[in-house]
Amino acid sequence: MRFKDKVAVVTGAANGLGLDAAQGFAREGARVLLVDRDPLVHDAAATLRAEGHDAQSRIADVTRVAEVAAYVAAAVEAWGGIHCFFNNAGIEGHVRPLVEQEEEVFDAVMAVNVKGVFLGLRAVLPVMLRQGSGAVVNTASTAALAGSVGLAPYVGSKHAVLGITRSVAGEVARAGVRVNAVCPGPTETRMIHSLEEQAGMRGVNDAAERYKANIPTGRYSTPAEVTAAVLFLCSDAASAITGAHLQVDGGRTACPAASALR
Repeated sequence: MRFKDKVAVVTGAANGLGLDAAQGFAREGARVLLVDRDPLVHDAAATLRAEGHDAQSRIADVTRVAEVAAYVAAAVEAWGGIHCFFNNAGIEGHVRPLVEQEEEVFDAVMAVNVKGVFLGLRAVLPVMLRQGSGAVVNTASTAALAGSVGLAPYVGSKHAVLGITRSVAGEVARAGVRVNAVCPGPTETRMIHSLEEQAGMRGVNDAAERYKANIPTGRYSTPAEVTAAVLFLCSDAASAITGAHLQVDGGRTACPAASALR
């Protein structure tokens, strides 16, 4: 097992990509702390324990300094360190032109997607630096690589995540700590269905089919496919990879015009 005796912390772990990744770490031998502001995170950890895994859960708002410090302290107290950090919590905001975006929604997206990543890194990296090792994966998005009409706050937040990833990777590389990003495209989770619904409410017919038509594979990625990328980036097999981003998008970024050929 790739992560036997390792400690993994996963934020946004109550559902979606975070939950799938937490399960993946556990099944590869890691001790896992699942973090989320949703109380369902306790059920997720309980299920892992019932399967025989060493898992704990913590309620935390990733935008609050004290709560971030508390989840980091909980992992260190329970297991002595943090070897893998999936800095994943994120929200999508609203689908609408920028001139219709509410300030409070913009602030919320930036707080969770950018400040949450920043605070997580600032709290976890000292633990890894003391160890002289560790791997971080931040959740960016294909929205970090190109624009997306109607999603300016979300796109801006994910561009920021990629910039933070690249900058911090250079700061800690000599200390044996790696920092990378995963860039999922549309993935079969709550978030994509929220975007479909919002697009439909704005008069876009067959939003799901339109999204899928712009993916060369013709389908959404699965959480398990994103988890595979996260676990790879956290593993020893990626020991020379830092400051990078790995796209898991069915070719959407590489071939955005592929649907025109169908």
